[in-house]
Amino acid sequence: MEIDYSNIKVIGFDADDTLWVNETYFREAEEEVGHLLSHYETPNKIDQELFKMEIKNLPTYGYGVKGFVLSMIELAIELSNGSVSNEIIGKILDIGKNMINKPIELLDGVDEVLKALSKDYKLIVATKGDLLDQERKLEKSGLLDYFHHIEVLSEKQESNYQKLLNHLDIKPSEFLMIGNSLKSDILPLINIGAEAIHVPFHTTWQHEKVSKTETEGLEYKTVESLKDILSVLR
Repeated sequence: MEIDYSNIKVIGFDADDTLWVNETYFREAEEEVGHLLSHYETPNKIDQELFKMEIKNLPTYGYGVKGFVLSMIELAIELSNGSVSNEIIGKILDIGKNMINKPIELLDGVDEVLKALSKDYKLIVATKGDLLDQERKLEKSGLLDYFHHIEVLSEKQESNYQKLLNHLDIKPSEFLMIGNSLKSDILPLINIGAEAIHVPFHTTWQHEKVSKTETEGLEYKTVESLKDILSVLR
């Protein structure tokens, strides 16, 4: 069944792994901390325990590099029974600083797509994570001029999106969300009556994965790259 986008007035873009590379750096950091703490556990076990620690700490720290670093430090203390050295803690902090200071690597076609769509639609960013870090990345990306509004959400749930649309004074039927996460960028929008286009990234955080049954029967389009969106909306 063909999806009708003719009513769309506002298009929202996720940021991390939709506009620029992000999750790749978290995977690299996990490998680094696995090596740092290999004296206490196997890399595979460290990876599993770090994920559990991140999920446990989400209500306290939220998403983003800073919460990730605090979870790595807490895991180091836990695995070592409090004996982890100041040197290793310092190296974990350096991992986090290096992640924050990574150059922005735009995904293929981002500038072209935003330039084209901004002629016919209002564009916004709807992302989640650490506010300061996301603002910094947007500034460094060179993309700010394309967007009418920037929203950094604590969570990407139906209620959060509904509040955002109310703030923008648009109906769900007039809104299209584009992102790489089925859990955060697609399902909540479909459930409130908006449209969504899924642009998969090559790696996905375990917390963002969904089962096939969760997407069964839902109408949304999946494209291989952002550039494909231009032909979808014509």
